[in-house]
Amino acid sequence: MAFLQANIYSNSLEMEVSLNVILPQKTEKKIGTATEGNLTDVPVLYLLHGMGGNHSVWERRTSVERYVADLGLAVIMPSTDLGWYTDTTYDMNYWTFISEELPQICHELFPQLTTKREKTFACGLSMGGYGALKLGLAKSENFAAVASLSGAVDLAGGVNDLLSIRGKNYWEGIFGPLEKIQGSVNDPMFLVERLVKEQKKAPAIFLCCGEDDPLLYANKKMAATLAENNIKHTFETGPGVHDWLFWDTWIQKVLAWLPLDK
Repeated sequence: MAFLQANIYSNSLEMEVSLNVILPQKTEKKIGTATEGNLTDVPVLYLLHGMGGNHSVWERRTSVERYVADLGLAVIMPSTDLGWYTDTTYDMNYWTFISEELPQICHELFPQLTTKREKTFACGLSMGGYGALKLGLAKSENFAAVASLSGAVDLAGGVNDLLSIRGKNYWEGIFGPLEKIQGSVNDPMFLVERLVKEQKKAPAIFLCCGEDDPLLYANKKMAATLAENNIKHTFETGPGVHDWLFWDTWIQKVLAWLPLDK
């Protein structure tokens, strides 16, 4: 595997953005792990960070590079600040960046990456779990599977929880009036309903959450919403809280779940 650290310019954000990338590379090692894999039409996983993280946090807090060594999978880890994968009211277009511009830039820089829906995936934790699910529901034509680890997937129903984390000015700077999140493009529950109404093909969805995580109820609610709308999904819980011990364990389960044999 190759591990790359890049600085790219985002036209939609009008700023430099940091990016970590894991790419398949054929290697023959006497000590360590030799790797094999196709170097064309490479499956790609967009791996998103949570609040307080950045492009480096998955690499530093987990062994994700080792976990994907034999999978022939490219991993794109962008920095998106505290923007909640949203075109914010303070005029920072993080949604446009993550959903449209970043894939274009990655295909320009790394032409070996696939352009096929069936080989394109997204995953994230907490805020990034929200972002990954949002990508799968709002850009379902681009993603075959998405996974949310301890995702903040019910913003509209958890306004008081949001306010316990950061002040109202912060949240309204991102989403606008908090009472208007429900039923908007920033509401995953609404995106489920819209996807069904428009009769679009849904990606496979994986949700997981720790049994002692304060976001467990939100994830149960999302799983119920997906079931009510007959959207294929997997929902699992296990021992743990909202921390890297849980996410390091469950990213391995997500990687095993991805349909990489397509």
